[in-house]
Amino acid sequence: MTHTDIAIIGSGPAGFTAALYASRANLGVIIFEGTQPGGQLTITTDVENYPGFEHGIMGPELMEVFRKQAHRFGAISRYELITNIDASTRPFVLTNDKAETITADAVIVATGATAKLLGAPGEQEYMGFGVSACATCDGFFFRGLNVFVIGGGDTAMEEANYLTRFAETVTIVHRRDDFRASKIMVERAKSNPRIKFMLNAVVDEYVGTTINGMKKLTHLRIRDVQSNTVSDYAADGAFVAIGHQPNTSLFSGMLDIDDVGYIITQGKSSYTNVPGIFACGDAQDSVYRQAITAAGSGCMAAIDAERWLEETRHA
Repeated sequence: MTHTDIAIIGSGPAGFTAALYASRANLGVIIFEGTQPGGQLTITTDVENYPGFEHGIMGPELMEVFRKQAHRFGAISRYELITNIDASTRPFVLTNDKAETITADAVIVATGATAKLLGAPGEQEYMGFGVSACATCDGFFFRGLNVFVIGGGDTAMEEANYLTRFAETVTIVHRRDDFRASKIMVERAKSNPRIKFMLNAVVDEYVGTTINGMKKLTHLRIRDVQSNTVSDYAADGAFVAIGHQPNTSLFSGMLDIDDVGYIITQGKSSYTNVPGIFACGDAQDSVYRQAITAAGSGCMAAIDAERWLEETRHA
């Protein structure tokens, strides 16, 4: 049976940074990269807001740099999905999707969160080519253009307001005529002259074209839910803002998790309610959800885990 000092479940900026710090501390590290090695950034095109890359970098390339840096110091990637953790024993016993078991003295959870999507035709095809789930990440690319925000909660209102810093117009598409968003957020959006509203409407399809080998969103096919009529609207960009789902179902009943699914950590640390299990990145961050903050929390988790191991081994 394989044993490691630290098992990191998930990769991405949080997992790879945790692996980098832990392996540089001369600890044995295995990164279980799961079904989406590299995390959400692997389905992102240009990343221009990660420090150190003056001219930006492609998301998959950035994650490969992270991975190689962690591997340089001895971290090992295994492209497996962890399906079970026995937290009642020490060391922890992890089971993968091949029914193999691995033991670890400490576990770092870096499973991230997944943006909720509509599932409409064309959504995946044009993701990163006009369709986005993160205004903070991609808003800059839509300067002077016309974009749509899909959703009716606080996230949609916040992203619409943010996008008016760049876009010429922002149209909020919502399936009802009332909003789940707080009253103050709705009023803020309504008072912004660059924001328009398209209510009782749903996106049926994302439509685009390919120019010189590059895909590009061109318009949205939107259905009026009252009349059931479908019309096409020119769109340079579409931001899906219907929330995020943390990838934490594996830890249900084991770790303290909030109503949405985010892992609850203790104070300004990565400690969970189970000694020896630490959480970082979007699995526990419902506020920022940025690559740079995920990387920072991965650093925290590695340092917390290293100190915890030192304390318990000399107790």
